[in-house]
Amino acid sequence: MSWINARRRRPAAGYAALLLGLVVVALVYGSLTSRGGATEASAAVGAQQDIEAGKDLFQANCSSCHGLEAQGSSQGPSLIGSGAAAVYFQMSTGRMPAKEVGAENDRKPTTFTEQQIFAIGDYIDSLGGGPAIPTAEQVSTEGANTALGSQLFSANCAQCHGFAGAGGALTYGKNAPPLTQSTPTQIYTAMLTGPESMPVFSDGALSPQAKRDMIAYITQTRVEPNPGGFSLGRIGPVTEGLVIFLGGMGFLVLISMWITAKRRDPRPPTGTERKQS
Repeated sequence: MSWINARRRRPAAGYAALLLGLVVVALVYGSLTSRGGATEASAAVGAQQDIEAGKDLFQANCSSCHGLEAQGSSQGPSLIGSGAAAVYFQMSTGRMPAKEVGAENDRKPTTFTEQQIFAIGDYIDSLGGGPAIPTAEQVSTEGANTALGSQLFSANCAQCHGFAGAGGALTYGKNAPPLTQSTPTQIYTAMLTGPESMPVFSDGALSPQAKRDMIAYITQTRVEPNPGGFSLGRIGPVTEGLVIFLGGMGFLVLISMWITAKRRDPRPPTGTERKQS
């Protein structure tokens, strides 16, 4: 052991140990970065494959109206810059592909899988950005404030969609669809993109937490019991009372008219009435 201690005291031994340490660190760092680079490369390849698959689906099902490169045409608007969120809302609710050009599109069963919709959304997103599809964590209503969501919904949405999201009529023959079948992701993407006559509620106008509070309120109203019996579309106690009042008054008027029409005078005619007859 004495010869080892003697060599350790030499100046060159310190440089050799330092060089050996640097070599070990370089090898470890290279191994880690190569793994990370391989993961990133594989993710990039997968994303590119999704975009290519989405492009093929788009050109086969959507290009007749929106153009081969989504640039738009006389049959449909450009989708460049609309974002993946708009694609998800329109296709997951069955509004696209549309049956009629220029008509207001109603909800109908979709013919595309979730994976196909995401692939087309990735392709549209690659053309110019726009709102992205929210993740499951972003639309989660766990811990949301339904009372605040009720206030926000009443202030921003009830005028069109009704007090409980049952839908309603708009001007020029249009209508606000009911929200009874909409998923949290569909509601969130609708607020981000503003389909049809609906305004856009960006994160600057309504924070993500406010959107989750509103979604929690909408989904809660679907399972709440109705202690008043017939819901009448859950349009509220004042309106329901007015409907009952008007209906009841109309029924009483009809009954009164029927009774008076069937009534006969049992009194015998007087002398004056006999002379006149």
